Amino acid sequence: MRIATCNVNGLRAAAVKGMAAWKEAVNADVLLLQEVRAPESLIEGLIGPGYHVFSRACDIKGRAGVTVAVRESIATGEVRVGVAEPHGPEEPLVDTGRWIEVELPEYSMTVVSAYLHSGDARVEEKMAAKFSHLDSVSRRLEAMQSGAATANTQRIVVTGDFNIVHTPLDITNWKPNHNKTAGVLDEEIAYLDRWFGDYGYVDTQRSLSPDTQGPYTWWSQRGKAYDNNVGWRIDYQMTNPAMAQSARAFSIDRAATYATRFSDHAPLIIDYEL
Repeated sequence: MRIATCNVNGLRAAAVKGMAAWKEAVNADVLLLQEVRAPESLIEGLIGPGYHVFSRACDIKGRAGVTVAVRESIATGEVRVGVAEPHGPEEPLVDTGRWIEVELPEYSMTVVSAYLHSGDARVEEKMAAKFSHLDSVSRRLEAMQSGAATANTQRIVVTGDFNIVHTPLDITNWKPNHNKTAGVLDEEIAYLDRWFGDYGYVDTQRSLSPDTQGPYTWWSQRGKAYDNNVGWRIDYQMTNPAMAQSARAFSIDRAATYATRFSDHAPLIIDYEL
């Protein structure tokens, strides 16, 4: 099974910039997109034929938005949106369009497309929203790993733009950003430590390439960051151990030039042998 994830930085813009050709070339069985920023009614047409498409737009127009597209030959089951707990308060508007789960019953699998807050270390309100959402995500991840999600889920794949680097291997300029820039704060990194530690999830790309600097999935639009490969690794495929054991290879589809990109993120593709 080939699973591809990408923050598309606006699906309509990505479609104009050539995302369709990339999609056809990659031929993913499961395609997970973040920062879709398009009405749900348009998304299936933008992705094209051959997939079951499930989306959750943000309730704030023009922001966030997540999609799961599953090859039509694969049966799908229950769909869940958001990380709000049952019978609890509804998600804040800024948290909508950031989490969607789809069950694949024949594989005993749940796949997730997640777009976690970027935050801004200079703006207390934005960091408070990020940490609140990370707390909700943590509760959901713990429930999924403990088997509370569904008795039919033996494999879990949580993909997407987490907007947090984990170690100095995941960012070109660690020292200038560490504890100064959102995404590189110890308080944020502690969540990944917990997910990859106490909760038992696996950073699957890193498990396949444990000692490599990068490779990165996002580059600033400023200056020559892309040309000089001054990047961040903030897009993940996070799996439970049962799924991680089946991972065979990964690739990051970094465009040949800045001008030929369809997003400021590069897709992360992992092949699993199921």
